Amino acid sequence: MKRIELDAYGAPEDVARCVEAPDVGAPDAGEVVFDVIAFPINPADIGFCRGTYRIRPPLPATPGAECVGRVTAVGGGVTHVKPGDLVINLQRENWAARRRVKAEDAVPIPAGLDLKQAAMLRINPPTALLMLSDLVDLKPGDWVIQNVANSAVGRLVVILARARGLRTVNVTRREDVFPELTALGADICLTDGPDLADRVADATRGATIPLGLDAVSGAATARIASCVKDEGTICTYGAMTGEAPSVSVADVVFRGMNFTGFMLGRFMARRTAAEIRAIYADLGDQMLKGIIHAPVDSVYAIEDIREALIRAQTGGRHGKVLVSPGGEVA
Repeated sequence: MKRIELDAYGAPEDVARCVEAPDVGAPDAGEVVFDVIAFPINPADIGFCRGTYRIRPPLPATPGAECVGRVTAVGGGVTHVKPGDLVINLQRENWAARRRVKAEDAVPIPAGLDLKQAAMLRINPPTALLMLSDLVDLKPGDWVIQNVANSAVGRLVVILARARGLRTVNVTRREDVFPELTALGADICLTDGPDLADRVADATRGATIPLGLDAVSGAATARIASCVKDEGTICTYGAMTGEAPSVSVADVVFRGMNFTGFMLGRFMARRTAAEIRAIYADLGDQMLKGIIHAPVDSVYAIEDIREALIRAQTGGRHGKVLVSPGGEVA
């Protein structure tokens, strides 16, 4: 069985290698075994390889925050999935050809899903969904502003906000992505810059914005905060700059801004297993209908993990880089 292992933390393309590993074996009671069909390379995976992510296990270690798989066997007492079902895995270490996991971590998804899209279901769609539902009590017609709007999460925010009757201001680094975001349902697209608040006020005709989503951090957090109403909420869920969020005393003390952070695992932990399955059933249905869709740049064989990692870190690409251990996804 092929698996990706790290012998050290460093440049992902240098430290990740494809190895032959022992098979996972048959499932015990309460366990599920599935073949991994495909997994994406996410920014968190890159950080994991570099050793800069919040999780830094002893080496050797296997990366992989998400994947899609097909169940091959179930242990005693497992009733919510059966052999042949498509599943996503709530646990890590998914850069492998086969996994054996606790049954509650194997979440069934609709059988007819496009496998490339299904590989990206576990993290980004619920991240966008829960940021729009759990942080602020948003009503139809409300505005949300976000930076990194051209990212996978940013695009999903546009789509899911539109479906809820919310309006979005979408901040990016470059203008050439505006047509694509507009086609997804973006109301306003602007490039980032020191005068962002003035341009947002002009574009929205002075509308109040209760929620700002930030994945750049550093000074960008303050720029998003400047666009949000007094006593509004700013949520940082990433740090492309590698810097801590920058907020002013005036924002905190005089404007009463609420600053918070989002991590999917923390918000999912508030929910029962049944509630989590319901979230993914709903998102899977939206994916099946084509409402949720994320662009895919390329697909690599697991043996070509070095090339896949180099591509995943290349600027200007369009969409996610996927890896298919069994060659089922091309």
